[in-house]
Amino acid sequence: MRERASVVVVGGGIMGLSIAHHLAKNHDINDVVVLEKDYLCGGASGRNGGGVRAQFSSEENIRLMQESIRMCRDFAAEMKINVWFRQGGYLFIVRSEAGRQNLEKSVGVQNECGLGTRMLTPKEAQRIVPEMDLEGVVAASYNPDDGVVFPWPFVWGYAEVAGKLGVEIETFTEVTGFRTRGKRIEAVQTSRGEIKTSRVVNACGAWSPQIAAMLGVTLPNRPHRHEICSTEPLKPWLKPLVADLSNGLYFSQSMRGEIVGGIGNHDVPEGLDMGSSHKFLALYAKALVRTVPVLGRIKVLRQWSGCYDLTPDANPIVGPVDEIEEFYQASGFMGHGFMMAPVMGKLIAQHIAERGAQRGAQRTTQRTLPMFERWNLRRFAEGRLLSESMIIG
Repeated sequence: MRERASVVVVGGGIMGLSIAHHLAKNHDINDVVVLEKDYLCGGASGRNGGGVRAQFSSEENIRLMQESIRMCRDFAAEMKINVWFRQGGYLFIVRSEAGRQNLEKSVGVQNECGLGTRMLTPKEAQRIVPEMDLEGVVAASYNPDDGVVFPWPFVWGYAEVAGKLGVEIETFTEVTGFRTRGKRIEAVQTSRGEIKTSRVVNACGAWSPQIAAMLGVTLPNRPHRHEICSTEPLKPWLKPLVADLSNGLYFSQSMRGEIVGGIGNHDVPEGLDMGSSHKFLALYAKALVRTVPVLGRIKVLRQWSGCYDLTPDANPIVGPVDEIEEFYQASGFMGHGFMMAPVMGKLIAQHIAERGAQRGAQRTTQRTLPMFERWNLRRFAEGRLLSESMIIG
């Protein structure tokens, strides 16, 4: 393991690897070390459903995801690895008049951003998924450009190319502390030794508050167990990912034919728990069969869970903090970090490189990207809470 690095990224999930990849590729910052306490895909990046969508309620998230979807589309050719990206769209359904009004408002913002999202009547939604039961469905929205990828090769692709560019990825290496002088980081202490650096990225998802606390920084994130299951394979029949905003149900069909999905469940143990439960299966089965009755006949083969990384205002925490110099945050993505990682990694890498260049020029003021100012940690202390209504699960 290197004794010194220009940047140390804590967290070897999709977000950390994307940041490291873009630092090396776009800014020639090759002496980057990524620290992962487990194996690649051991955290949320290897446990999610692989959904990629631009259907959000805030303009910032929509525009981010427009670029991220373009990057996902080009990923296989650029990284030389098949991620099975398929754009079958996302079909959102709502079951109340209030839900319809909120959905219409979100679709209006999406259309202003150039998305081809359409509001649908229940009957129009059923034309896209003929097997769907319309009882209780009030309205729907559909964007054909949303899609699904296979998560594991996405992570592996970033890791392999970043490694070729000079990034050092150290798995089974846990961060145990930091050595600092005043507000400046001097080294990262790990279970395998110390790495001297002055720039650290905290990209640990639900584990990020633990890393931040080592430097005296308090993050308001909290972990939330989210469960998923996969069925026996069926013949291809389901084109979009279907999501019910009334209860957090979502499901899609994989390239191998399995129905993969989950549902919101607020009655789960607090903390970093990745166990499985019978209650989830009951909630999911009931909601799934209500939506598509024919699926009551299929068998569940696998069940697993991962941790969502929740913030009080359903928006991420990104960029530098006031307490420690050049300690960058990339967490709190509410279960959407995987789909945002391509573009967020690019932007965070750009931000780190630009601030480094400004520091080298000894400028007294440093420019902050407007997006990162919006998502800065200090907004919670200042009472500038944001909003995002199109959250699944």
